[in-house]
Amino acid sequence: MSNNIYIITAFILYLLAMMSIGIYHYRRTHNMADYILGNRRLGAWVTSMSAEASDMSGWMLMGLPGYAYVAGLNASWIALGLALGTFANWKFIAARLRKYTELANNSLTLPDFFRNRYHDESNLLRIIPAIFILIFFIIYTSSGFVASGKLFETIFGLPYAYSLLLGAFVVVFYTFVGGFLAVCWTDFIQGVMMFFAILIVPAAGAVALGGAAPAAEGLYAMAPSFFDPFTKPDGSTLSFIEFISLMGWGLGYFGQPHILVRFMAISSSRELKQATRIAMTWVAISLSAAVIVGLVGKVYLTVPLSGTDCETVFLVMTHMIFSPFAAGIILSAVLAAIMSTASAQLLVAASAFAQDFYHTLLQKDAGTKELVWVSRLSVLIIAAIAIGLGLNPQNLILDIVAYAWAGFGAAFGPALLASLFWRRTTRNGILAGIVTGGITVLLWKQFSLWGLYEIIPGFFVASLAIFIVSTLDREPSPEITAIFDAVEKSDI
Repeated sequence: MSNNIYIITAFILYLLAMMSIGIYHYRRTHNMADYILGNRRLGAWVTSMSAEASDMSGWMLMGLPGYAYVAGLNASWIALGLALGTFANWKFIAARLRKYTELANNSLTLPDFFRNRYHDESNLLRIIPAIFILIFFIIYTSSGFVASGKLFETIFGLPYAYSLLLGAFVVVFYTFVGGFLAVCWTDFIQGVMMFFAILIVPAAGAVALGGAAPAAEGLYAMAPSFFDPFTKPDGSTLSFIEFISLMGWGLGYFGQPHILVRFMAISSSRELKQATRIAMTWVAISLSAAVIVGLVGKVYLTVPLSGTDCETVFLVMTHMIFSPFAAGIILSAVLAAIMSTASAQLLVAASAFAQDFYHTLLQKDAGTKELVWVSRLSVLIIAAIAIGLGLNPQNLILDIVAYAWAGFGAAFGPALLASLFWRRTTRNGILAGIVTGGITVLLWKQFSLWGLYEIIPGFFVASLAIFIVSTLDREPSPEITAIFDAVEKSDI
């Protein structure tokens, strides 16, 4: 019990700090531009750390180490795919999206951008994307709440349902109160915590085993196949379909609204070179360390983990290696990872409802303050549904994340790439791509054909739909294509 008191103290200090940030930014949130994009005034450090913290979430400290604990270096293909996808997103998407969204009538959300980009008076390019955002973000946010439930259940022995509600409460609090600025500044702090935690735990575990060489020797003696990235957990060889499914995670980056919105919020596209360097350094080191956690944990833990408990390898190692208060600080980083992503997802989903449903369909004359409060109430409703989905303790975090990740990647990735880089793209082409991409993922997931990760067929079908429909459609008007020239000339 005394050990738990130290851990609880560390957790309380962390949670109070995060909620204080939310209260502080409540007083700086005056309109929708403040609440959704922080009025586009983020610097390079906050943008990069916020983007990566909201990206990696609890699955980096729990899901990926758990997979590495079972699969060894086979898990490194996911890490490599994500690293390549992150680089491509920062290198090719960030600057153009930042410029486009401001020139396209200061678009605040992704559906808002599609609507303004193609001058869609029917508002279908706001409503349909917003539907998919709500569907997949409810699923995605649920993964964060599942991770928080497993965290508190593992550390304190609390019932899973109570643990889930406790983690959800803190996330909802500072998202509800502080909006985008609160989320980004807490993300910055949480990103720093995640970075050091994911380095310290495997290093301490290796030292406890006598060093890196003895740890590697012990792992090889226990499971030689762990050092072969082409060998699966059951000992069979990785097939081509399984390989591209693991690497295919990288495709998802082009369609993740909670990451893309960070590019939209940076103060200037000129800041993005520095932000890219910061982000890529963080990602390369953190993903490598996450895989190493699973490998070291396989040797260090004398009592094997099985089933969904494999995703607690980071938590169990931390609890065993460090003193209670130090463990509390490190485990706060897990909560940080969970909170950073869940809060970003809640905010984007709530923004989509307020901007793209409520303001477009229900209350076109709604004022700024009314929309901010609609967004805040949406946070509560979306969180409640996500909690309901996450109540099953047998949920695997990585599986839930993979589903939502594929949904966004297929629905929005091809549409965004076409909107930014292909002048011939039309409104109907984008609509076709979003609908076919999202529906393909929803259907493919149910049938799991050939063991192929649903993002691959979803991304392909959406890209094909955009190309065919845009080619058959009439040429876009000069008013629509002129934005290409404006983006090239702009320096915002």
